[in-house]
Amino acid sequence: MGNDVVFAPPGPGRWELDRSHFPGGVTPISQRLMQGCVVANREAMAMLGVPAETIDVRFVHGFMYTRLRPLIRPDKPSASLPPLPLLRLATRVHPEMRRRARAAAASLRDRPWRAVVADWHATTRPRLEARNLALQSVDLERVDDDALADHLAAVLAWCVESVELHFHLHAFDLGPLGILLHDGARWGLGAGELVVALGGASPSTAGPARALAALRAEVEASGRVPASLAEVRACSPEAARLLDDYLDRRGAMLITRYDLDGQTLGERPGTVLASILHAPRAAVDHGPADAAAASLRARVPAAEQALFDARLADARAVMDLRDDNGPYTVEWPVGLLRLTLLAAGRRAVAVGRLEAPEHAFELAPAEVVPFARGAGGPAGAVLAARAAERHRLAALTPPVALGPEEASPPLSVLAPPHQVFVGAVQAILQHLGMASRGDAVVDGLCGTGVGDSAYVGRARLARNPEAALDAMEPGDVLVVRFTTPAYNTVLSLAGAVVTADGGPLCHAAVMARELGIPAVIGAPDALDAIAEGATVEVDPVAGRVRVLRLPGSPDVPT
Repeated sequence: MGNDVVFAPPGPGRWELDRSHFPGGVTPISQRLMQGCVVANREAMAMLGVPAETIDVRFVHGFMYTRLRPLIRPDKPSASLPPLPLLRLATRVHPEMRRRARAAAASLRDRPWRAVVADWHATTRPRLEARNLALQSVDLERVDDDALADHLAAVLAWCVESVELHFHLHAFDLGPLGILLHDGARWGLGAGELVVALGGASPSTAGPARALAALRAEVEASGRVPASLAEVRACSPEAARLLDDYLDRRGAMLITRYDLDGQTLGERPGTVLASILHAPRAAVDHGPADAAAASLRARVPAAEQALFDARLADARAVMDLRDDNGPYTVEWPVGLLRLTLLAAGRRAVAVGRLEAPEHAFELAPAEVVPFARGAGGPAGAVLAARAAERHRLAALTPPVALGPEEASPPLSVLAPPHQVFVGAVQAILQHLGMASRGDAVVDGLCGTGVGDSAYVGRARLARNPEAALDAMEPGDVLVVRFTTPAYNTVLSLAGAVVTADGGPLCHAAVMARELGIPAVIGAPDALDAIAEGATVEVDPVAGRVRVLRLPGSPDVPT
């Protein structure tokens, strides 16, 4: 860390660094959007009966920290617990804890997530798609400054609404997954084993691959080898239709990161072309998922096998929503906001108000519309200085946790329904990679393996995801800190994937499993111990990455 930068706790209690969503240097607008996590979880936890207030999100020097905010005395955490009998009594007599215990029991009985999943497919997803398409249809280059400012206000408001919906839906799609992991641990079933049984439950994850495969087949049938998207369209009317439909629904989605400074798919025509030409021809066989489920069920006590069946069925039912959610509620809306801010930025550059269009990303939410109207907002020099400072801070190495340890009551003092929900939240935070690893000694090139066969290829490090995709060739091993759900539009180029952050339920793990790509997830030293261009072996069975040969050198002993 720089000597001039102090990382102080952003509030009472213990705060955990989350790099599974943002690596650092988060823009002011995205920091505001992440408050949707706090609002949505507060409402959903009360609805479901979870005995916690919310998942709080704060940013320290552009790095994201989270805290599970307790329901009782959230701003007066303690490092020690009262005697357990008193603690057990308090959880039974506290009025809100009693109300939530009843709500939690009703949620476990009625399984409200099933209705949420049904509504997603019937009404919510079509509504989101229609709204995104309507905002996307505005010609940003033809409207005047006032109309562009009005459009920016509408897109920003839509992002606030849709990101909040994103986290609301996650309470219902991640909840059953966490419950399965919590009960699975009680039955002696590991998270890595359980997620294998979820294979094939997220068909939307493979949706881009299917669309690209159809495009590839159409191109190959024409007998041409296109060198541009224009030449893809020229292959046949059907190729043109398929490509236009693909870009209409995915071109404005962020693919390299969640923040405004991530690129959208449509800004990378070369990546789109390569993804078409190298799209997988065959669907992934998820037959092993059923065999894995049967094997796991046999290890569950006979009296609880029906409960295992219900938990697994619920987890499989929500898996598609879990990864279909992000593209429609985050990557597409925020991608539209990026493109609109860039349009405003280009106009400001043309009249000498900005040094670079991307400096518009440094605007605070309240500054966006006045700046676009040309009626106010920070000077260009101020925004340039903000950009330089944000990038400087992003290069720091932040602490993995801030604030003193908080005493966590054992699950045994809680009412039985609360034991399930608290255990589920803890499991989700751990297996998404949002909780710190603690003081455990880990092999920096070991993580969660996805797949059943090893892969050897050239490492392409994505410290800068955009630069990595520029240099990436089909079959390379993509080494990244994390991936977004929209990465599945380009993962067909990768022979294997390695991430530094994340766990068996993170987006990279889900995508690798659904697309049949070998992966090692959550190998913390991946970006430091693997050299750009090195030959590496990604062994998902062992959960290990091995460096076989450095660029321009003989084999490295393994």
